[in-house]
Amino acid sequence: MTTSQLNNISEIRRFFHRNEDPIYFISATNFNLLGIDEWCKNFKYICYLDCYDGRHPNVFCPSEQPHAEFQSIEDINNYLLQHKEVIDLVKRRGGKPKFVFLMFDEETERLAKELGADVWFPKASLRTSMDNKIETVRIGNKAGVPSVPNVLAEVKSYEALRKITEKAGIGHDLVLQSAFGDSGHTTFFIKTEADFRRHEHEIVGQGEIKIMKRIDCRGSAIEACVTKQGTIVGPLMTELVGFKELTPYRGGWCGNEILSSAFPKKVRQHARDLTFKFGEQLRKEGYRGYFELDFLIDKKTGDLWLGELNPRITGCSSMTNHAAFAHADAPLFLFHLLEFSKKKFKLDVAELNARWANPDMIDSWSQMVIKHTEDSVDIITEAPQTGIYKMLDDGRVVYDRFDYHRRAVESENEAFFLRIQKPGDYRYEGADLGILVTRGRSMTPSFQMNERAKKWVHGIKNAFKARPLPVAEAGPAIADPAFKIM
Repeated sequence: MTTSQLNNISEIRRFFHRNEDPIYFISATNFNLLGIDEWCKNFKYICYLDCYDGRHPNVFCPSEQPHAEFQSIEDINNYLLQHKEVIDLVKRRGGKPKFVFLMFDEETERLAKELGADVWFPKASLRTSMDNKIETVRIGNKAGVPSVPNVLAEVKSYEALRKITEKAGIGHDLVLQSAFGDSGHTTFFIKTEADFRRHEHEIVGQGEIKIMKRIDCRGSAIEACVTKQGTIVGPLMTELVGFKELTPYRGGWCGNEILSSAFPKKVRQHARDLTFKFGEQLRKEGYRGYFELDFLIDKKTGDLWLGELNPRITGCSSMTNHAAFAHADAPLFLFHLLEFSKKKFKLDVAELNARWANPDMIDSWSQMVIKHTEDSVDIITEAPQTGIYKMLDDGRVVYDRFDYHRRAVESENEAFFLRIQKPGDYRYEGADLGILVTRGRSMTPSFQMNERAKKWVHGIKNAFKARPLPVAEAGPAIADPAFKIM
């Protein structure tokens, strides 16, 4: 690559079109960065799960090797980085490899260094400190981005909790969040002592807890990227949360919608402004690159409150990076790669953000993350393959053709399904079956799941067949791994 400065979007796109450095996204699946390989030459995916049955040209899945039970995505990535087939692939392709991840830790960084690779993200230690929900509140306060009225405190008993909230004046209808973890597992709705007793072991002894006044709100998500030229901000997306057709977890994220009219213009612009402020504060804290914010929008007042920070790509990154503005200019993640490439570039971030705020830059899509919602364990014998599905006039869902492009979906009667669980896998409560991407909305104007979305989910779930576990296999060894893979 040449050392001259890049001065506009056209030159940035050309820079990646000619990229010679091997870049790898290493994760359980390639879902989060779906399609980035078509914007950046020499971009490959190294995945644990083969969602495409070997048919995606840029996805490499090594053969299964004995390993300890995975407890996290970090464990999966560390297994992959020590796999001989992965090591051979990276060495065979040569160059100075660059690794990007959804999640990683210090061990991942050590293994990357052994392979002579650079990790194109802030240090794991910095990401961990930023990921702390308590720290998010503090960063937001510095940036002028307010959180729901809250108090940060260690909770030792229900009586102590009552005293803390009375002193803070936030009432007794509460939402408690521990410092780390997926919102579906570590968010607790506490109104009575019985509620507290139910989750006491997950609250007491966990250190400082975020104790929030419970508000009637709507969840939203927005992604952005901190660069040396300023923070580039994507669109505000709705969140699908807790729908029983999709997830067994109350308060658990289960998808997103992207559409220009999801929220009033004033709310959209306010969210963008707050995200920009938060990004600029992250830059002062030493963080750079991709991040996502959850905002809680009060249904009564329209007030925006900071929910949480994800200092990384997320489950809604594929939505951001496939929006109309991404095809008109470049995907947001390309600016992350640009930031870490050390290439000199000049960009009018204010002008770019203003252009991306234009409703014409957003088309309507939704994604639904389909989990097994029943309290049962069995073994999958048939699973719908990745590809394009059609909904017939009678509401039945049928497989139409193989494709790994979301854009191949032509109408609201088609959908792209990315299969996660395959035949032979255990199907347990909370297991990710796959992701369904459709044009149009999956929710009604009042943010309930619409009938079309319910038919899609029902159709896909019906395509899974399973057999009961042999009695000898049933037992504590088969359990929810308690971590999400996307």
